[in-house]
Amino acid sequence: MSQQPARRIVIGDVHGHYEGMMNLLDTIAPGSQDQVYFLGDLIDRGPQSCEVIEFVKNSPYQSLLGNHEHLLLEAFPNEQVYPPALQAWLQSGGRATVSSYNAMDLLAEHVKWIRTLPTYLDLGDVWLVHAGVNPDLPIEQQGHSEFCWIRDEFHSSRQPYFPDKTIITGHTITFTFQGVVPGAVACGQGWIDIDTGAYHPKSGWLTALEIDAQRVYQVNVYTNQVRTLMLDEIVMPVEPRKRGRQQALRL
Repeated sequence: MSQQPARRIVIGDVHGHYEGMMNLLDTIAPGSQDQVYFLGDLIDRGPQSCEVIEFVKNSPYQSLLGNHEHLLLEAFPNEQVYPPALQAWLQSGGRATVSSYNAMDLLAEHVKWIRTLPTYLDLGDVWLVHAGVNPDLPIEQQGHSEFCWIRDEFHSSRQPYFPDKTIITGHTITFTFQGVVPGAVACGQGWIDIDTGAYHPKSGWLTALEIDAQRVYQVNVYTNQVRTLMLDEIVMPVEPRKRGRQQALRL
């Protein structure tokens, strides 16, 4: 009997929704040979960030650094509290994360783990990153501000950044693109965005993409609805954005 090839599965922004994440993984049912990647923003806004981090940290799966993890790290530079950055993080969804911890020692342990997360992963034909890239700069000149935070410059590009790779991102909720309905996946010039807004009451959909099969798995964290679709059934193309349109948006 021939062995099935390993699946490559990418999961969008979980934002503290542990039960939804576990429901999604149950739906995907990854095998021991399958590769599972999280695009970052495991934490904040949702009720169980501690549980999400503890699970992913102790799993065989890989996670990227998202902008919400970046905010957390800025709040605790060198394992010490930096009050201005702490307030910025708490006001951006961090209060829910702090509330999910019963022991600050565990939070400190998780901060150390988060500090080890990469900002991108190159899988050959696909390139995983939380937010995107600056189309005007080479990769070696980019860092946290691009990989964890960028929106406008990336989404305004009129040609793919890589000639031979598709960029898969989270970070920007797909329904914020003009014409994209809640729960739909968005795509542009050389990129696919699978952050369907799990924490947002307008959506609630947590999304995973099985890369090679072009299959999408979704769980709604509010209704527990589960659905599996082919990518072409749920993806919606978007026009390049005009620069400057979304600079103040910090989701």
